[in-house]
Order: sequence, then structure tokens, then C-alpha cells
Amino acid sequence: MQKHLYILTGASRGMGLAIAEQLLHPEHVLVCIARHANQDLAASASQAQTSLSQWHHDLSDGQGASERLGLWLTQQGPAPWASATLINNAGMIPPIEPLSHAKPQALAQALRVGLEAPMQLCAAFLGATESWGMPRKVLNISSGLGRYAMASQAGYCAAKAGMDHFTRCMALDESLKPHGAKVCSLAPGVIDTDMQVQLRGAAGESFPDQSKFLQLKAQGQLSSPAQAAELVLRFLARPDFGREPVADVRS
Repeated sequence: MQKHLYILTGASRGMGLAIAEQLLHPEHVLVCIARHANQDLAASASQAQTSLSQWHHDLSDGQGASERLGLWLTQQGPAPWASATLINNAGMIPPIEPLSHAKPQALAQALRVGLEAPMQLCAAFLGATESWGMPRKVLNISSGLGRYAMASQAGYCAAKAGMDHFTRCMALDESLKPHGAKVCSLAPGVIDTDMQVQLRGAAGESFPDQSKFLQLKAQGQLSSPAQAAELVLRFLARPDFGREPVADVRS
């Protein structure tokens, strides 16, 4: 029986982990790429009779991750799969401070993980599967901050804005092919993750919008990782997925 292939980055915690947990199904094969394996996820996959592979890879080395993915996909070939999907979820924020105070190494790390690696993984996935006839999808997890500027968040905003725009380009490329992939860069809403903890804990003098994030938490306006994952996967399953290359799960 052919199975549905899912490749997911940043699956060891937060919304990425919740997405991975909700993808556990006997008809799925799940490949997770993250710096650390999650033992609870492995145990859940065993109980759900899901084929799970957890690749240990720091996505600041996007070239290495994409080369490994491209080789693996080529070795697998199209025969085992009913569909193939890449979900670029991994991301990071550099220290929360004005750009004038930012360290080059921190900016480079954030851009490598949040922009360079997703682009390289998309290239590897689309290149290796281009001749495959089954449905293929790419879901890039973006952010509202890719569309709206915020002080002391230049690195993160730039990475997500870049993700949105290269997804637009990728959609144009794929639309010209007979069996092009459906692609979308999706903002998942405001989620109560480690990133939110960082934003709420930032020094007020360095982060003028800190009070907004404190208010979101106090007023219960944050989605849980599980709630956000459910909305994201529901969006991925829509028959019109990819109609708009940049979207928001809330619209």
C-alpha cells in the first residue's frame, strides 16, 4: 500500500512537535529534521504504528540538510508514495534588540535557520520529486511579522518576509510545470510557544512592543501549539491549498 510522505523541520518542540504528533497515522511516513530527537514522539509513533525517522541536524547547516534530503528522496523514488509534502516549520529569533545592537553571528544564525535552510530544502525537495506524478505540497510556516514590521525584530521579520517572497517565486515556477507542486507560506496565528516567552521576557527598553505580548498572554489570546497545529494541518488539507502562495490561517 502506498503511503503519504511528510517531511517536517523543527519537530522536537512547540507547534512543530504538535504537528508531528497529529501526523502520526499508519498510512503516513514521517521524516522529522531537528537538532534533537524527541523520545515521547518516538514512543507515540510506535503506538500509532507510524513509520517515523528523526534526523539530527542543525538547520544552520541548510546545505547539509538539503543534500541529505535530496539524496534520500532520489533513493526512495516515487513508487512508495501516494503523496509527498514538505513542511518547513523550524525558525528562531535572534536576541531581541535594535538592529544597531545586533551581533553579526546572531543575525546570520537566524537567517540561515529561518530563510536559507527552508529555501535550500524546498529546492532539494522539488528537484528530487519533479518527475513524480503524485500530489506534492510545500508548506512554509511564516509569521505575521513577515508582513508587518516590528522594532527590535529585524532579523526574524526579514527571514519571514523572505520566506513569503521566495514562496511567491516558487509558486510561479511550479505553475509552469505539468505536475507542479502546490505551495504556500502560511502565518499560523499567535501561539503560546518558547518564542512568546522570549518576547514577553525581553527588556522593555529594548523591545517597545513587549506590553502587547504580555497583554496577549494575560487576555488568553494565544493559541496552544496543538490548536495551532490542527488549524495548520486543516489548511494544508484544503482542496484549494496553494491557490494563494501567501496566506494566514485566520483568514
